Amino acid sequence: MAKADDSSLDPEELRAVQSAARRALDRASAWGIYPTPTAVILEAASLKIAPASAFDPRRITEYLLGKAETAATALKSAIAKVFGIYDAGEQLIHIDDTVHKSKQNFLKLHEAGHHELPSHRSAFRLFQDCEKTLDPTISDLFEREANNFARFVLFQGDGYASMAADHKLELKTPMKLAGKFGASVYASCREFARTHHRACAVYILEPVTYCEKTGARAVVRRIEASPAYLRQFRRPDETEITLDHSLGRVLPLGRKMTRPTTVSITDRNGQAHECVAEAFDTTFNVLLLVYPVKALTAVTAIIHGQ
Repeated sequence: MAKADDSSLDPEELRAVQSAARRALDRASAWGIYPTPTAVILEAASLKIAPASAFDPRRITEYLLGKAETAATALKSAIAKVFGIYDAGEQLIHIDDTVHKSKQNFLKLHEAGHHELPSHRSAFRLFQDCEKTLDPTISDLFEREANNFARFVLFQGDGYASMAADHKLELKTPMKLAGKFGASVYASCREFARTHHRACAVYILEPVTYCEKTGARAVVRRIEASPAYLRQFRRPDETEITLDHSLGRVLPLGRKMTRPTTVSITDRNGQAHECVAEAFDTTFNVLLLVYPVKALTAVTAIIHGQ
């Protein structure tokens, strides 16, 4: 089942978040430093990472000692879904240190977003990133704002997009740039698709499973598409990729990576376009990149700047 939107903001909300993110990068003098120096950014914001994680159930009670009983109850009930906690009173961040380091970088910056955005810090003393924290509407907005803050800081504004424009339009590019910026391959592929100046889309799929009716199938987790792709084609809305789908032949069955494969994608006017698709199995997800062939020869001017 596709995940709910976790990043869309209206233009005014996005500008406010990006302004706060720029201030954080400026304060830490972090522009152009790779991988993005998360520790320096947090230090410049006077934020600390808890030396002992509250995600160990034995430490929950100790951590929340003296805090509201309702907060303790909520955290205990949601502990399986929580990855980060921001305590505004102590300017302290707790991160689940069992997840991959690259994901920890994003989580730390996400929690820093709660700290840096005034409306977040003034409204709530204790943030716990789960479904039970806030009124659903407010919670959803605040989480999307914190995600955009983390995304902007981690990928240094349009720094990632500018760098990606100088590389080949292929799946290996976001995989390589992930290490450059200290991001997960998952986050890097999403950023690659939604900021690329050429037409391309990335499908993030759940691991391939098999069923009697369709054979191999992969449920769609998320789909990211570049502005040029959306203009030429449509926003993809598939919920799963099966072997009879146009992209089915690209599923990496019994291998880690599928070589670039020709597929056909129909545009908004009903015209079929020759496209190229390739996929990589990360074990946790299948990442599938697709782009029209003519995008490879398109010439576009990129204006660099922070």
